[in-house]
Amino acid sequence: MTTQQVNRVAGRVLIVLPLMALSPILIGYNQPPQPDEGTGAHIFQLSIAAMAPTLLVFLATADWTKPWRCARRLALPFILLGLAFGALYYLEHR
Repeated sequence: MTTQQVNRVAGRVLIVLPLMALSPILIGYNQPPQPDEGTGAHIFQLSIAAMAPTLLVFLATADWTKPWRCARRLALPFILLGLAFGALYYLEHR
């Protein structure tokens, strides 16, 4: 694989991981509070933990001659990540 292909795959994974973190939270809105964290919490934690190495791969393989292109590609994952943490905060404090 070329550096550009690795960067493209890492960019797509950076979109999928926050969606995976957001999905158990959205499912949790339809369930009563549980005494234990459950599987959804572990999926959230693993998805968030996997974002760090994926982000490092994305940044390491980025084309730094066009930094705005890299920043635009990171906008959606960070918006989704903010939504996931915002939804988690709301779920925990309602």
